[in-house]
Amino acid sequence: MKTSNNPPSPPPVLPPTVHSQLPTEDLAIRLATRALLNLQHEEGYWRFNLESDPGMSADYILMMHYMDDIDTELQAKIAIYLREHQSSDGGWPLYYGGSSDISCAIKVYYALKLTGDHHDLPHMKKAREMILSKGGAAFSSVFVKITLALFRQISWEEVPFLPVEIMLLPRWFPFHIQKVSYWSRTVMVPLCILCTLKPHAKNPRDIGVAELFGNRSDQVKASHSRLSLLSRLFLALDWSGKRLERFIPGWIRQRALKKAEGWIVERLNGTGGLGAIIPAMIGAYEVLDCLGYPSDHPHRITAKRALEGLLVIGDRSAWCQTCLSPVWDTGLSCLALQEVNAREDFPEVTVALRWLQHKQLLDDPGDWREYRPQLKGGGWAFEFQNNYYPDLDDTAAVAYAMYQANDPCFQHSIQRAVDWLVGMQSRNGGFASYDADNTYYYLNEIPFADHGALLDPPTSDVSARCLLLLSVVEGESPLNQRARQACLSYLLKEQTAEGSWWGRWGTNYIYGTWSVLMALERVGESSETPSVQRAVHWLKRVQRKDGGWGEDNDSYWDENRQGQGYASTSYQTAWALLGLMSAREVQSAEVRKGINYLLRTQKGDGLWKDDWFSAPGFPRVLYLKYGGYDKYFPLWALARYRNLCS
Repeated sequence: MKTSNNPPSPPPVLPPTVHSQLPTEDLAIRLATRALLNLQHEEGYWRFNLESDPGMSADYILMMHYMDDIDTELQAKIAIYLREHQSSDGGWPLYYGGSSDISCAIKVYYALKLTGDHHDLPHMKKAREMILSKGGAAFSSVFVKITLALFRQISWEEVPFLPVEIMLLPRWFPFHIQKVSYWSRTVMVPLCILCTLKPHAKNPRDIGVAELFGNRSDQVKASHSRLSLLSRLFLALDWSGKRLERFIPGWIRQRALKKAEGWIVERLNGTGGLGAIIPAMIGAYEVLDCLGYPSDHPHRITAKRALEGLLVIGDRSAWCQTCLSPVWDTGLSCLALQEVNAREDFPEVTVALRWLQHKQLLDDPGDWREYRPQLKGGGWAFEFQNNYYPDLDDTAAVAYAMYQANDPCFQHSIQRAVDWLVGMQSRNGGFASYDADNTYYYLNEIPFADHGALLDPPTSDVSARCLLLLSVVEGESPLNQRARQACLSYLLKEQTAEGSWWGRWGTNYIYGTWSVLMALERVGESSETPSVQRAVHWLKRVQRKDGGWGEDNDSYWDENRQGQGYASTSYQTAWALLGLMSAREVQSAEVRKGINYLLRTQKGDGLWKDDWFSAPGFPRVLYLKYGGYDKYFPLWALARYRNLCS
């Protein structure tokens, strides 16, 4: 486990003369293949840890003190993890090497104080100075402000108005719960109950963080001065709503509470948890307590077990994952291994695909049906269990792996997946992650949406994966042909002036560009077309001196940092190589240098080791380190290179 948020040291740059001593591609592929197969679960799937910022682990401690259900041994281990991930400036960043984030720092500081760290300890003093230097707690995110209100550190007046009555709004209203993304939906519904009932955290030791506030009125005025005109309008409506809340009839409030409660209970998702993501799962767990469910109620027990399933507990420290990624890890592992053995699958791949086949969501209820009631299901979720929320990216990747298996037993699953994806295409030709046409951009201006990730619009990387699948379907219908052409047109419009494509679920432009180039190859786009050539030139231009590629998450804040990073990584090098090879650049010097980088950085166990965060959960808000990316992507690229050169 990483013990610091300071940037990891890049691998040494070896002189060209060392290349003659490198292992052959065949040897490297054999070692990596054996290592990956050894990591397969006996049931057939792969799953690797999914790390996010320390604030998620701090949330777990805060939840234990909210409920007065404190596992002292566990919180001590999480506290070690939090202390070890403190940056040199005293704060905690959202990803390794990034700037400290005030909201993350406030949560971690509060969590450490709850575990017993005195506010005058050196690391606490340093954290407090960092927080105050950024304006103090008044500049924290909405989610942190709600936590502070629950712990009675601020008044509810300082929290955006989120009444439970939003559950009763009609679909035509400017705001409706179905008009926001799945992840926002599953977080907002529990929070609207908490913000309405305004319960108090049990906080058995009565610990507060008053020292994180300066002059609150000045801070609030300063934070409001940064808002756009539309945001100020929504803020005025927010203020009015708080003044008028007391006039809401009791029967309407009770009706809304019952509807929100039913919505949550219906989607508790067993041990998968509400939405299968920790913010929603914590909210649901706290809401069940708030609504009077006893600790021995099956819903409470199951919700707690779901949260415990996200913990990674070691001998001395522990941390909490945001969610679990078995379907995604398994699909990508299969694609890498299929490239290794292009003629016939490993038996292990067949076992994995059959495991995936049983995970396909065919007739299950889902929020996506709200706008597509006649569409048959056919998607896959990202996690072990998240039946209400299949996603298009996993669906396209898994179905493509099944297509490459060339096994008739998967044909029905592939067809259902294709039909579902076509039915979920947005009007602009692109594909989003979970919904269609989730583009109510004005909602990003409401006070609750200070994170800027309220919506789920189409993106290049997801659209490219869908196009990849649509391009190999045999005997396709005119509907599929139109969907494919519309998606292709969307992608060509999305290319940046530099030649890259933005990546929604992987960091960042390297990920997006790789995804699109693979799709363009499959759809038959010539490597000589201007769009492909611009992408090729961009990838070559951002290659690093050591032969690899590396891009950090700062590029989500500053587009001038496209393709730039602290160091090369094995998986981003693999993405760039796969993209270049899709553009018929296999014989280029840049590809050879990239292959040499992968050979040079492979470890003795056959794998690679990269500590960088490899993807956003939500750009500018949440970032992730996929534990499998440095295991299957380099293998995929090496195998692709060998196959094209043989």
